[in-house]
Amino acid sequence: MVIRIKSGASYGARPLRLGFVPLFDCAPLVVAHELGLFQRFGLRVQLSREIGWATIRDKVCFGELDGAHALAPMVFAKVLDLETPRVDCCTGLILNRHGNAITLSRALWEAVRMAGSLRTVLRERREKLVLGVPFLLSSHHFLARAWLESQGLVPEQVAQFVVVPPPQMPGHLKAGHLAGYCVGEPWNSVAVLQRTGCIAATSAEVVAMHPEKVLLVRQEFAAGRAEEHIRMIAAILQACSYCDAAENREEILEILSRREYVNAPIEVLRPSFTGDFSGVEHNIREDFTIFARGDTNEPTEEKAVWVLQAMRAAGLHKGPAGEDRALARRAFRWDIFEQAVRLQRATEYTNETNLKNQEAFV
Repeated sequence: MVIRIKSGASYGARPLRLGFVPLFDCAPLVVAHELGLFQRFGLRVQLSREIGWATIRDKVCFGELDGAHALAPMVFAKVLDLETPRVDCCTGLILNRHGNAITLSRALWEAVRMAGSLRTVLRERREKLVLGVPFLLSSHHFLARAWLESQGLVPEQVAQFVVVPPPQMPGHLKAGHLAGYCVGEPWNSVAVLQRTGCIAATSAEVVAMHPEKVLLVRQEFAAGRAEEHIRMIAAILQACSYCDAAENREEILEILSRREYVNAPIEVLRPSFTGDFSGVEHNIREDFTIFARGDTNEPTEEKAVWVLQAMRAAGLHKGPAGEDRALARRAFRWDIFEQAVRLQRATEYTNETNLKNQEAFV
């Protein structure tokens, strides 16, 4: 399909509705909206702040949202019949890599430091650790399991995973309802700054370069409103590059801190960018969250296969491993991404040419 830029074009009788959960990595959608990038590509978009991933899943599946900032494994929920409405979904864009951390209660963290390992601490405990994750179909669940395994532990034997909305996790940790959790920012920073939790590991340390959030849409939307979908991806792709540029950080932090978005103080959000927890136990690397560098945004078959393999390791995917690559190609749509990249480049070329012509005229 050939996409031609129509200056000022606007599609659809109503704005496209895109959902997000108030996490730091919703930034590409928010930035695309705030900087007018959707309008630049001829779209009217309305953002919808949602409480959690089950709401995102249901609203996308039932058509209340046209697309959403979503967990990568959610793309496969229907295909694998995992407690979801029977609606085919796909993604043409990876929004980011990394961005999560494993936070333990301060009491548990101190016990681990004294004993030398989590495994030693758990030998003296009869009950399982209650660990919070935002959704069972999430990298957070898979990362928490992988981290426990790296400590020489069998996840099923030592942990009970419970689903908790991200903004509620620090409160449950403080109240003693959780021993720890794996979540995206800024909800690790909140516990650290309140001195109720300590970061045990980051997702970059547990599984380097793992895919995190995606732009989730129904296959029906991708096929029936293909041009709008490609324009949407092109706008958000440009926003991803903007989010990855260090000189834009303060502006993005100010935007995300607003009540209608993440609703968290800038000082709580800043470590999500810099990875700097000065004065606390864990100093995170600069690659804590990656929005665009390298091939981050490409919905490749390899990234999809990693998700499927992690789902299988967690007991959520029981299909034959030999079918994974076919499932990956069906759900992670590199062909759509490629068209969006071509559109973005064409738009940049057109804008640069117009600017040069204006400068020459002046």
